[in-house]
Amino acid sequence: MTKLDVSSFIGGSWIGPGDGARDIENAVTGHVMARAGNTNIDTQAMLAHARNIGGPALRAMTFHDRARMIKALALHLNEHKQALYDLSFSTGGTQNDHLIDIDGGIGTMFVFASKGRRELPDGHVFLDGDIEMLSKDGKFLCQHICTPLQGVAVHINAFNFPVWGMLEKLAPTLLAGVPAIVKPATATCHVAELAAKLMIESGHLPDGAVQFVAGGLGDTLDHLTCQDVVGFTGSADTAFMLRSAPHILKNSIRFIAEQDSLNASILGPDAVPGTPEFDLFIKEVQREMTAKAGQKCTAIRRILAPQAHVDAVIEALKQRLSKTVIGDPQAEGTRMGALVSNAQKKDVLKKAAILASEAERVFGDPDNFEINGADADAGAFLPPMLFHCADPDGAERIHDTEAFGPVSTIMGYRDLDHAIQTINRGEGSLVASVITHDPQVAREVAIGAGAFHGRLYFNNRDSMKGSTGHGSPMPHMIHGGPGRAGGGEEMGGVRGVMHYMQRTAVQGSPDFISAIGDKWVPGGLEIEGPAHPFTRTFGELQIGETIHTAPREITVEDIEHFAEFTGDTFYAHTDPDAAKRNPFFPDRVAHGYLLLSFAAGLFVEPNEGPVLANTGLDGLAFMKPVVAGDSIKVRLSVKNKTPRNQDYGEVRWHVTLSNQDDELVAEYELLTMVAHNRER
Repeated sequence: MTKLDVSSFIGGSWIGPGDGARDIENAVTGHVMARAGNTNIDTQAMLAHARNIGGPALRAMTFHDRARMIKALALHLNEHKQALYDLSFSTGGTQNDHLIDIDGGIGTMFVFASKGRRELPDGHVFLDGDIEMLSKDGKFLCQHICTPLQGVAVHINAFNFPVWGMLEKLAPTLLAGVPAIVKPATATCHVAELAAKLMIESGHLPDGAVQFVAGGLGDTLDHLTCQDVVGFTGSADTAFMLRSAPHILKNSIRFIAEQDSLNASILGPDAVPGTPEFDLFIKEVQREMTAKAGQKCTAIRRILAPQAHVDAVIEALKQRLSKTVIGDPQAEGTRMGALVSNAQKKDVLKKAAILASEAERVFGDPDNFEINGADADAGAFLPPMLFHCADPDGAERIHDTEAFGPVSTIMGYRDLDHAIQTINRGEGSLVASVITHDPQVAREVAIGAGAFHGRLYFNNRDSMKGSTGHGSPMPHMIHGGPGRAGGGEEMGGVRGVMHYMQRTAVQGSPDFISAIGDKWVPGGLEIEGPAHPFTRTFGELQIGETIHTAPREITVEDIEHFAEFTGDTFYAHTDPDAAKRNPFFPDRVAHGYLLLSFAAGLFVEPNEGPVLANTGLDGLAFMKPVVAGDSIKVRLSVKNKTPRNQDYGEVRWHVTLSNQDDELVAEYELLTMVAHNRER
């Protein structure tokens, strides 16, 4: 059989295996199918290429440019995913496992591309939070900004998800504007190499944006600086060794770790046998034990059920697990494939033996199980193994030992407090789940266990059809957890992007803050345009472009008519005596929405033009009541602009209403869609 040579992509060139290359075996047959690794890689040249070529190219792009690039990469991978499926069978995964890894990774990129366009500016600076006033006159302000780190992200990925594990780190890194060096686990690096090659050869990435290392990283980590980031997924022991290196500690190099996790699932006290929740619980546990042959960082390792229902849970799980057909993932009928390698199989058996010192195996004999279409002795096959721990309080190893395979332990709890204490003994996990129909149970677990878990998953009969599953980390949510789980947070939408950016507090005048953030700040320079802003296209409008309207007096007749016309006859608008008894009002006052309507009448240009639609209003605040005889005037300023598509973009306007004494009456932000061209 011809061996695959898994290459590295360094400094713009592919480099094949060399000194120190390691063999990679087919998980199903046990045969050596590939080799990877080369100890002769010039690591400092690789880092220089990322920092000097890839970094500047990415930082020259706006967030939206990078989001479009990520979407293009996702589309390209989607067109070629069959090749990834075909190669992935050699890792022991089934077609359903490939959907989690390959389609899940591509989907993650699509989400980050969308969030980049929706939640980040079409610029180079991300504004974090609101303006802070540092002077009474509003002339000295503070704004927190985030800008890309000027180094490189080194991604060290695990073997279980060679595609998703790479893409879920790459998407936020590239969106931030930071180049990446990807180092996959050797056991499945041939699949990661194909995905990397598809992206690199697509033409969508600037030179130096992504480099790929098959095999070891050599001394790469010894040359990192405070501008670099390490993103690690793997064992707690390896994470500790890497993150505690003197060079990493001395230079305060960011280290994001996702590691061992003894995730747990609780069957709620109300979810008795016969309820939809009980059946859902059994289904979720079985799925998490068998998907990817249990080789998921989010798999359920500890199963908690009310003591009275432990036997029922064991019997229901045994029935469901017995229907799991194990074997060649390409053979008809197979539902669970092999572990990634025979070495991994040995490790799982070793950890299972540790669990057996405190728990009884009640299902799954690793020495006696049926194999579908494969050689049990050659491939890395194991059956699902279910253990029962009768004394979780007296046990230690079931709370600190993760058998990274199709292995889980069930234990009983006395009451909900006991269940919470038990799952927290894992000392930090990526996810804990609760299957219950009682909202109060969910509340108690969230308060009692939230501090120990990166994600809490609640499900019941009402949400189960649309739920994503206990073991599915979604790109919208953080993926990480405290303590044993590594203390890191990946993904989480824009939160994940922030790992690769520096937050900086910027102080200065409104003009400086406006210029830095490309977002007009009240008190900043007001620009007088050549015509009414509603007559100007998206591209013609300038940040800070402002108009001041003439005043309009508010009369008693206006207030009474608005009250009668709308039906809003609240006493403060219709009863002078009642209004005066209110501590906020000097007399009957104008409706807030009347003021907004009059404001629009003051600043709107009524004729057909580039403004297509009013799509929203944010941050409305009423500062001072307006009574009959007062007048209002409006200041309308272009606050910022965000392109949406080839036809139009969103313009956010800052609107203030002032009275005849120049006192602020109301303030809000108006959102409109404005055409790029006059002819539509």
